[in-house]
Amino acid sequence: MRKKASLHTLGCRLNQAETAIIAKNLQDKGFEIVEFGQPSDLTVINTCTVTEQADAKCRQAVRKSIRSNPDTFIAVIGCYAQMAVDTIRQIDGVNMIVGNEHKMQLADHINGLDKSSEPVVLHSPKISRDSFVIESVGLFDNATRANLKIQDGCNFVCSFCIIAKARGPARSRDFNDIIDEAHKLIDMGHKEIVLTGVNIGTYNFDGKTFIDVLDKLDNISGLDRIRISSIEPTTISKEVVDFMSDSSRICPYLHIPIQSGDDSILESMRRKHSAQFFREIIEYTADKIPGIGLGTDVMVGYPGEGVEEYKNSKKLLADLPISYFHVFTYSDRKGTSSFKMDAKVDHAVKKQRYAEMNELGKRKKYKFYKDFLEKEMTVLFEEQRDGYWSGLTENYIRVKVKTQDDLHNQLRSVKLVEIEKDFATGVIL
Repeated sequence: MRKKASLHTLGCRLNQAETAIIAKNLQDKGFEIVEFGQPSDLTVINTCTVTEQADAKCRQAVRKSIRSNPDTFIAVIGCYAQMAVDTIRQIDGVNMIVGNEHKMQLADHINGLDKSSEPVVLHSPKISRDSFVIESVGLFDNATRANLKIQDGCNFVCSFCIIAKARGPARSRDFNDIIDEAHKLIDMGHKEIVLTGVNIGTYNFDGKTFIDVLDKLDNISGLDRIRISSIEPTTISKEVVDFMSDSSRICPYLHIPIQSGDDSILESMRRKHSAQFFREIIEYTADKIPGIGLGTDVMVGYPGEGVEEYKNSKKLLADLPISYFHVFTYSDRKGTSSFKMDAKVDHAVKKQRYAEMNELGKRKKYKFYKDFLEKEMTVLFEEQRDGYWSGLTENYIRVKVKTQDDLHNQLRSVKLVEIEKDFATGVIL
């Protein structure tokens, strides 16, 4: 009887891409992949450590898995496993701890699921800065969109961010290896590929840059959509924007983190851009690609963020044509330089600013959706729930339509007719 494996991902889209590859490797080793939470011989938890709250969620997921399936072999892998080996080791029931340097080879280290009295630890404090290959393809059985990892690590080292330590230095994937996986994902039926990494705009392999990746993918037959995931402001050049505007396959959507719209806070954060630089790239992009969806990450309550600094941040975001906000409340993170900073912002103030910024984001998203009512859009449908099929337009409007047809993985023309909470409802044309 085939052994069963279940996998669970915490955190970012890059983690999702890596879990999908690990799942395929395990499948190739003879495992049957089952839904997380079902009884399984092996449970893999790919962890996140971006905040202390994320750490807590990782520990909760591990303990819950052990309680619900006490006989399973538990492998805790990824960023939290990289940063907190000793803490995870103390959780009774964990059988393997695998840091980021070794996690993509997890399937080679399972060793028959033999349990020992102490967890097996595969961990290297120093992560390689060499380019890499991934000799597999992501297993996205139920997804219409597939995540394609092109890069890992980061050299920017923002003051509040632990990921440069958890993921190591910036490094890029072999160019041909990226294209090989893209072809395989297309052959598996995926209509949209999402490019992922920690800092994808810094991609550089043997002189090939991020725009070379876009150019090569843009010329692959059978691929309907290419979507760029989160990308740093200073790595979105006008050349990349111009290339996007001329492409019929690259989705008119960009998520460009600002973190703050105040220059003194940006400097303290060790961000690479100024508020004016961010304004210019956003305005250039919106002018060059009409109808583009623009998203950002913004942090409130960073140490030293007074009333004026917060107002500067809020005003800049209010002025710019940004339609999606991911608002984060600053929290101290051991191991980062901001942890030691004075001038902490009061919790109640942080809570108020989060609510205000979040509300601004909701209003701007509503306005963006409203601009496309009564217009014809192309939607890639993903899933059915409560009689509605839902999916995304190219510019990241989430759409749902009521129909009895099976629309899974179908690209269909839809007229948007009204806004309902986080969706635009539509009718198929």
